[in-house]
Parts: sequence; structure tokens; C-alpha cells
Amino acid sequence: MPTNVSAEYKKAKAAFQSAKDPAERLHCLKEMLRAIPKHKGTEHLQADIKTRIKQLTEELSGPRKGAARKGPSHTVSPEGAAQVALVGPPNAGKSALHSRLTGSHAQSAEYPHTTNEPLPGMLPVDDIQIQLVDLPPISADFMEPWMPNALQLAHAAMLVVDLGTPGCVENVASIRETLEDKHVLLVPDWPYDFETPDAPLPNPTDEEPEDDDLADPFLIRLPTLLVANKSDINASTEEITILEELVGVRYPAISVSAETGQGLGSMGRMLVEGLGIVRVYTKIPGHPPDADRPWTFFRGATVLDVATKVHRELAQSLKFARIWGGGKFDGQQVGRDHVVEDGDILELHG
Repeated sequence: MPTNVSAEYKKAKAAFQSAKDPAERLHCLKEMLRAIPKHKGTEHLQADIKTRIKQLTEELSGPRKGAARKGPSHTVSPEGAAQVALVGPPNAGKSALHSRLTGSHAQSAEYPHTTNEPLPGMLPVDDIQIQLVDLPPISADFMEPWMPNALQLAHAAMLVVDLGTPGCVENVASIRETLEDKHVLLVPDWPYDFETPDAPLPNPTDEEPEDDDLADPFLIRLPTLLVANKSDINASTEEITILEELVGVRYPAISVSAETGQGLGSMGRMLVEGLGIVRVYTKIPGHPPDADRPWTFFRGATVLDVATKVHRELAQSLKFARIWGGGKFDGQQVGRDHVVEDGDILELHG
């Protein structure tokens, strides 16, 4: 397939892949369609972009005047520091885990498919909030057709399994294959190592992204944490290792029990470290910082990113910032491109 695409298309594609706000994603899709080369080699991709524009437009506009609502929205707008989706087979205990971690009171039962719609909840980790979204189960026979759209907004996934369930290996393989058919990859590669979060992980070797500029722009790669639930009944490190060997993927893994709470205390910190979430506190000149409400970013964010999140007009007029923390002397002046670190305090000057 030809790769002579314009810089405008590349820019719009990159913006779409990083965008989480539906309106922003729609804008990027329209820019992609405008800038994509119009020839036979891109006809399929053009059609795919048009389909997604139509879907997002309908989602954002809601029902037509006088028309009945089709039902609840199947996408959850990201809130907090990151959005993590809970996926898994029936009866793995996803809803019980979600309820225990977030206090959502998600309905759970011994029969399958108790969860029919996405259910958000917030997991507190110190002064950070991580959004966990409980999703309906996926089986070899059925997956909700809207599931890929719901996963587009997630930053990561938790693959929840019950190792004592017959066919657990087949269930995990089926989930991976079903999602892959819909352009969603559950990958073992996180931005940062859980054990040594300061050291970036190497790029994946088994599923390298294509270099082709017209490669699938809708491919979703979700860093995935394998959660072996019901560890009070059955689960061990050896069993997790065997599962991963049989499936052929070594996910970072944790053994927990939604029933007893075993292992749940470390889950939030694992997500924060694996995603590289950093907290930044802001202050007004002459006043102490707001120590209770940090702004959250992913590692690599700059002073300009902070200003943009605080107020777009401030970002446009930003001249410099004074910083406390991050190995700098107190009140040191830094520029717009300075990379912030966890715990930094910023005083923004326009």
C-alpha cells in the first residue's frame, strides 16, 4: 500500500490515537478524511473513517428530535488520572472485584452476563483517582457489539480470570482472538515496569506496529494486567505461569480475592506505576499550594501541558513557571518545555 501521505494526515492520525474526548476524536477523524490521499489503495480506509465519523456523530448528537432513545451510551468518558477497563469471561468475578475496589455496588451473581452495560467507578490511590470500567463478559459465543467502541477510550485493561474455572485457558485465548478481530490488542507491554517504574520497558517484539503510514489507525493496544481472582479458593503463582505459557503471552499478573480483599491493596499502586502517572500541584503566587487536589499526567508531560489542563488561555499566554521539587531548588524558573515529575509544585506565570 502506498505511503505517500501528507504531514496533515500524519498529524491528524497521531492526534486521533492520543485523543480520549469523543468530540476531539470526531474532529481528528474529519481531518484524517480530508487529508488522506484519495486513490484506490485508500478506499477501504476512507470507508472505515466515514463509518466511524457517522458513529461518533450519532453518539454526540443523541436522538433526533421526537425520536426515542435507543438506550444508554456504551462509552464512558475518561475521568481521573486514567481509565482502566475490566474484561474477562463470564463468572470470573469482575463485578465483585469492581465493587470491592470502587464501592460501586456492581451487581454480581453466580450466573453469567449479570453486567449488561459499562459501569464506571473510581479507585482511590493516595490522592489519585483511577477510573475502573466494568464491562460485560466476553465468551467464545458472544461479545457485545459496542465493546470495541467502549475500549477505545481506555488507557489500559485488567483481564480478570478465575483459574479454577474449567476451560480458563480457552476463555483467555478466545477473548484475545475476539478482540483482535475488532482491532483491539491486549498486550503485555506497559509504559513502565511495575517493579522499577523509572526504567521504560522495551518496545514489544512479537506485535511490532507497522511502519506503513496508512497502517490501521484504529488499532487499539491496551497494556493488560492479568488478575487471577478468587485466590482464596484457587490460585497460585505456578498456575498463573502455566496459564500464560499455554496462552503464549506473559502478562504482568497479580493474584487477588474480591471476597477476602487479598492482594487488592497493591493493585492501584501497580496501575499508577505501570502507566507512569505523575501528580503536579499548582499554587498562586504568595499562597500555599493546593495539596489536596493534584493535576495528573502521564510521565513526559511538560509545564505547557500543565498550563493547558489548568486553563487554555493561560497556556497561550504562559511565559514561564516557578517550580518546587523535582531536584530543582525552590522557586527555580523553568520554561514551557520543562518535563514535570511526580510531586512537583508549579507556579504558572502568564
